[in-house]
Amino acid sequence: MDMSTGMDHQRIALALEFDGRPFHGWQQQENATSVQACLQDALQAVEGEPLTVVAAGRTDAGVHAEALLVHADVSAARWQRSPRAYLHGCNSHLPDEIRVVGVRAVAADFHARFACRGRSYRYQIWNRNTASALQRWRHWWMPRSLNIEAMQGAAVHCLGRHDFSALRAAGCQAAHAEKHIRSLEIVQHGHCIHIHVSADAFLYHMVRNLVGNLVEVGAGKRSPDDFAALLASRDRQLGAATAPAHGLYFTDAWYDDFYSRDLIGTC
Repeated sequence: MDMSTGMDHQRIALALEFDGRPFHGWQQQENATSVQACLQDALQAVEGEPLTVVAAGRTDAGVHAEALLVHADVSAARWQRSPRAYLHGCNSHLPDEIRVVGVRAVAADFHARFACRGRSYRYQIWNRNTASALQRWRHWWMPRSLNIEAMQGAAVHCLGRHDFSALRAAGCQAAHAEKHIRSLEIVQHGHCIHIHVSADAFLYHMVRNLVGNLVEVGAGKRSPDDFAALLASRDRQLGAATAPAHGLYFTDAWYDDFYSRDLIGTC
């Protein structure tokens, strides 16, 4: 397998961890601070010339990541001399809220987005009658007690391939609403509820809309059967409000021969 993009360049994959609070999402944009722009500036400081990075997926403003995978084409000679320059060197030029947590060489035709076979997210809910001073921007605070078993009963209806138009936000540019949810687990640790979901791909705001509707089930505002009927209706207008961004984490992206979480701590 040819691991270079040519005589002068090497394609690399980087796993990113970031706190989404200060950023207007992943994608570079005018008059707003983005994760993509910060990473490109850091790589330019290492490379000495501007370059563009491509991510496995976009994240909205306020959304966090533990292992968002991106690719970039860098100097082959510099990579061969010191791969760690793209780990520690980048981190020395990044704000504290962003860290490259792993890096590896990939094939010349590797693409962080188009080669991705699936993605995973975790949503965190703080389920206590008082908010947390420490977890304020890490969870969605939900003071009303939630019925986890009811939420799990509703979640079963999402498994497999379905049309998720009922969870699709306005402005979604996906060609169709059919997605395959491979796993959906809801677990509770003390006051914290974690919703783990993996799929081949996601619609715009799909996870946050999913969480908003599952919380209504947990709060007794609708039953698991009502949730199933909502999915069957394919009507977003019948659903609950979108859950806030700050409880959402991009946790993994998987490819033919590795997962983005595999890169954490490498190089």
